[in-house]
Amino acid sequence: MDAERILAFRLARVGLAGQGPRGLAGAAACPASDFSRDAGLLAVAARRPSLTRVEYDAAVDGADLVVAHVVRGAIHVLAPADFALFGRALLATRDDELAAQIGRQFTRITAEHDIAPGAALAEVTEATQAALAGGAALDKVGLHQALRERVRPELMPWCKGCKSHHVAPMLWRYATIKAGARLDAERRYTLGRPGRNPPAAEAVRRFLGYYGPGTTGGFAEWAGVPRPTAGRLWQEVEDELAEAGGGWILRADTEALDAPPAADGVRFIPPGDPYLAKPNRALLAPAADLRKRLFRPVASPGAVLKEGRLAGLWRSKAKGRTAEITVEKLGRIARADLEPEAERVAALKDADGLTLVVG
Repeated sequence: MDAERILAFRLARVGLAGQGPRGLAGAAACPASDFSRDAGLLAVAARRPSLTRVEYDAAVDGADLVVAHVVRGAIHVLAPADFALFGRALLATRDDELAAQIGRQFTRITAEHDIAPGAALAEVTEATQAALAGGAALDKVGLHQALRERVRPELMPWCKGCKSHHVAPMLWRYATIKAGARLDAERRYTLGRPGRNPPAAEAVRRFLGYYGPGTTGGFAEWAGVPRPTAGRLWQEVEDELAEAGGGWILRADTEALDAPPAADGVRFIPPGDPYLAKPNRALLAPAADLRKRLFRPVASPGAVLKEGRLAGLWRSKAKGRTAEITVEKLGRIARADLEPEAERVAALKDADGLTLVVG
């Protein structure tokens, strides 16, 4: 199966082709990374072009959109109905798998101090819930201080960056998942309402719906779950799957994969957009040097899509109240086609003016 057809299917499934206007929850149906500044806003707005920053912030504060640590312990924006699915439901329940999920530092600390991984997570979760009780809203510094007052020292290694002791980075992030914490528009942690956990195997269906054809390993990496956990969840849905394109897809999606909708127009999507997630990277940018420039450990550019294909890289920086957006073209694309998207991004960044540089 050719890469273009797979990418076209995935482009439509992450909300960038083949559908008309959508609501906020629909625009955030596939969790979008909010690691980079304004990335979540820009990802949702790429699927709902009329969105303003004021509307987005109000939706985040009102929990019509949820911004929280979910898959891989990373901050994403997602639909409220999926808060538990991509958060609590994916937490490993076995101590060895939980240690692997949270990471090496956590594994080392719990082993060194003979603390059961589940007990360590429970302790920090309870401390997080206590710190945020009564409607409290704490920024990261405030949350760390609140946890210092409630968590045993063994779980708080020295942080060179912060020059202080605080709860191990991935441990406190996963504790916010179990506690059901979310972030408001001012980037403060507050308790949310994830609701009851749905069956975790639903996450496999969602993954294949967004990124099929896929594999168990691809799901494990995307969802941030250990391979054994991924394997058990995969087995729960394998009767619903069909082989395709070197992987597996939901049988219900085979017709959509065979004839995906065409994309049109130009889109600027931010770093961390669902379409730029790891399952798509080798297909989007087959050349290793281009992948290295597009998918950096930090400060990645955004992508310019033309009719669904990668047509350029874009970056934005503020110069006073003016947004300077620089586009590096990777193919033929007219400046006139770039200008409306650049203006939309500048408006979302609250800029009073725009300087568009095309090279």
